[in-house]
Amino acid sequence: MARIKGGMNAKKKHNRVLKLAKGYRGARSKQYRVAKQAVMRALASSYAGRKEKKRQFRQLWIARINAAARINGLSYSKFMYGLKLAGVDINRKMLAEMAVNDAEGFKTLAELAKSKVA
Repeated sequence: MARIKGGMNAKKKHNRVLKLAKGYRGARSKQYRVAKQAVMRALASSYAGRKEKKRQFRQLWIARINAAARINGLSYSKFMYGLKLAGVDINRKMLAEMAVNDAEGFKTLAELAKSKVA
């Protein structure tokens, strides 16, 4: 039986990595060994970045809610606690959206929270 050489598969593997490294600077986009390291790091960073994005959005929503709550005379924690006591179940994303685009609706929620806390 004839021996099968691995040249085709190695070339395919190298090209796959080099295609992912397209646009990288210098040897990172030309040489397989360097490109492989750069691609592995980039993929790890993109995975971590997808998790980080969720944290950053939550942080942004909380900052917006806090700013709007303080305009209405409450701190963020008292506002959220008041909503919990009132049985209002709205997530932070929607509260932040209301804080930016629907000031009157947010003011109503703030008054409700204020009455429950006090």
